[in-house]
Amino acid sequence: MIHDSSASPLIFGGDAQSPRAALPVLPPLALYIHIPWCVRKCPYCDFNSHTASPVLPEEEYVDALLADLDQDLHAVYGRELSSIFFGGGTPSLFSAEALGRLLKGVEQRIPFASDIEITLEANPGTFEQEKFVAYRTLGINRLSIGIQSFQEEKLKALGRIHNGDEAVRAAGMARQAGFDNFNLDLMHGLPDQSLDDALSDLRQAIALKPTHLSWYQLTLEPNTVFWNQPPTLPEDDTLWDIQEAGQALLAEHGYAQYEVSAYAQPGRPARHNLNYWCFGDFIGIGAGAHGKLSHPDGRIVRTWKTRLPKDYLNPAKSFKAGEKALTNDEMPFEFLMNALRLTEGVESRLYPERTGMTLESLAEHRREAEQSGLLQVEPSRLAATERGQLFLNDLLQTFLS
Repeated sequence: MIHDSSASPLIFGGDAQSPRAALPVLPPLALYIHIPWCVRKCPYCDFNSHTASPVLPEEEYVDALLADLDQDLHAVYGRELSSIFFGGGTPSLFSAEALGRLLKGVEQRIPFASDIEITLEANPGTFEQEKFVAYRTLGINRLSIGIQSFQEEKLKALGRIHNGDEAVRAAGMARQAGFDNFNLDLMHGLPDQSLDDALSDLRQAIALKPTHLSWYQLTLEPNTVFWNQPPTLPEDDTLWDIQEAGQALLAEHGYAQYEVSAYAQPGRPARHNLNYWCFGDFIGIGAGAHGKLSHPDGRIVRTWKTRLPKDYLNPAKSFKAGEKALTNDEMPFEFLMNALRLTEGVESRLYPERTGMTLESLAEHRREAEQSGLLQVEPSRLAATERGQLFLNDLLQTFLS
């Protein structure tokens, strides 16, 4: 498959400031692979996902993914992958044969770290025991299972295709297939949800003993069915009660909160996501995938790929829809918008290491954030206060030039 790399314009950013310092060490490198198809589009979902046809173009899409990766290889020569994440859509709609060919092709192009983390997103409605044993044999060593709720009326309101019993069975099947590391995705603040409803879901999830829980509040996003036809969501007081009681329950059962919506057993945070939050590098391949790559000379470039699957699979169109080099003025916000989501923040030294800019360049904004009570007064760390985590958008606005 040949794609014309000049078929769409590239967008570059730059400024007149002096160049940033060369990066002494490049950050860890990850790979994100987007599989854009779902059995059915959920009414709350604003991800780049599309209803699948009866027969998926697996072979053509794997060919395209590898050709897409080939066009990014020049920027990562000599580096190895620390993690791979199959996101979607519903990647578990793809056969083990297709994913196996893809993983083999990736490893032929970029070496894998000896302890690489490879995560596959899956939904309970797509679980097949034989398929998941095969996934594990391929080297996929972590699953992220989209449960959202165990309650029938809530699942129906969310447009999910599975039921509560299937959700429970999925976790057991993951473990039986050899996955000793898996995440459950669970939502709260659902239509007409009470505190008891939310805690019941959380207790059921904890009982399944996942190593990681992503527990996050439903939000109404533009370009979704829920945005145009909003359901009745819980009052703010109920949402606050759910958040407080849920966090206490998770802590009681050994799930430490390390990010706004991420909770993990000791030693089990999502390494792929941690790399993202810590301004690490990642290649993004697949329809609508985003990437971010650092270069030894200090340039940091964000990329995004062609969004619609039919265009991504069209040889006459470019995989890459655009790219932008980050400017000095943009760097504080770009770095901190993810780092400050971490409950403990990051070590201050990471800012110059990952951006090529000095800590002194942050000083004025940092003092303002500290004086407002949103940023911890801690020279060795960049971390939000408890209040700063509640008002994260306000904290980040401080660092916009």
